[in-house]
Amino acid sequence: MRVPKQRSRREFLQLAGLAAGATLLPGEALAADSGSGPAGLVQRPAFPNKDPRWATTWDAALAVLAGNVHTMPRYPRPVLVEGAVYPGIWQECAPHEGLVYATLSQFVPLLPGQPTPAQVARNNHMAFFALQRPDGQLPAAVKLADPMDNAGGYGQIQMVVPIAATAWELSQITGDDELLVTAYGACSRWDSWLREYRDTRKTGLVEGFCTYDTGHDNSPRWAGVPNRCPDADARKYPQIAGMPRLCPDLSATVYGGRMALAQMATALGKGDEASRWHDDAEKIRLLILDKLYSPEDAAFYDLDANNKFVRVRSDVISRVLGEHVLHRSDVRDKAIFEAVWTRQIHNPKAFWAPYPLTSVAQDDPSFVRPIPRNSWGGATQALTALRTPRWMPHYGKQAEFNHLMQQWCEAILRHGEFRQQMDPLTGEFTQADPSGYSPTALVFLDFARRLAHAAV
Repeated sequence: MRVPKQRSRREFLQLAGLAAGATLLPGEALAADSGSGPAGLVQRPAFPNKDPRWATTWDAALAVLAGNVHTMPRYPRPVLVEGAVYPGIWQECAPHEGLVYATLSQFVPLLPGQPTPAQVARNNHMAFFALQRPDGQLPAAVKLADPMDNAGGYGQIQMVVPIAATAWELSQITGDDELLVTAYGACSRWDSWLREYRDTRKTGLVEGFCTYDTGHDNSPRWAGVPNRCPDADARKYPQIAGMPRLCPDLSATVYGGRMALAQMATALGKGDEASRWHDDAEKIRLLILDKLYSPEDAAFYDLDANNKFVRVRSDVISRVLGEHVLHRSDVRDKAIFEAVWTRQIHNPKAFWAPYPLTSVAQDDPSFVRPIPRNSWGGATQALTALRTPRWMPHYGKQAEFNHLMQQWCEAILRHGEFRQQMDPLTGEFTQADPSGYSPTALVFLDFARRLAHAAV
């Protein structure tokens, strides 16, 4: 990753000019993407062992991703869709998936007329920026079935990994200054929208209004709460007891986004704005720790409108860690992390199942068994696994991270398919939906590459 440089005012004005009319910036504006070499030539990492299933599954994962690149009716550039039964891109995951795909560029064969992984990754961000509303709201999703007029996608916020963070990282990998400028403007407006419409209680934290806000389909965390916001309007919350809620994961996403905006501002020569983003990020970080952490349970919880915790221990906890809300150098933060890690994340009775990480702690009364399809009530989810590289090594848990990667790869190798979720005790994937799920294909490719590197 490049070290961000301070830009002169002249350089910034040149960059700012690129943002005008940047709704559909051409993929060719990317910095050169070397890809994997001649068309049809597939490079692979040195796999952890000589089992031939590694190569077979590797090629199958690449084929899944290639088959999941489509254009959208409202954004006519190739994007990597979720796949399986999800024909579209969602803000909670598509920008991050695109970023991971871009990091695998050297292993993806270049085919004539096909976009490179880096170009696809760029489009997985630019689609959301292109469809941003004038008031600053980003769409939660862009789907193949969207009509050209009166399209949906604005009935929830559905964010997890900050799009600002993945845009910043991608711009640094590719040297894409147009993406940097566009992302800075769009994500700044998105942050303003969230401040205006998702802080009705004026706490400084981010509120959840519906199940889909956090992408926690069928989770006991949101029991009794509608999937979408009223009237498919993400500015409205249902008039039911306990709503709206202060959410640790949504607040952590905003924290991570503000930290990325601070880095973008620095790179663009906007020192004063960088300082403001840092200050605002620190304010929400401290509020998360002060208001949404339970020392009694060593867990992060939603706080309802009656100032009561919604005591469901879910992957909200790992999402907070994913944005590095706990600082390694801070004594209090270190103590919180060790409690969370020992009592929750790495506890074999809680989240550290034989195939980690569960979406709800196994010893939580609300843990769902048997596991239905698309369930964030206990199943081990590929999206959670795909996010672990963003925090486990950061907190010094490389050995445990290696174990998690090995378990995921073993389960995928055994099945030879790419499905959304698995049973955390057996590693058996839920069969209700078809194979072809992009996050699981990315999990295998990314983890296999990392394990090969660790074995060197």
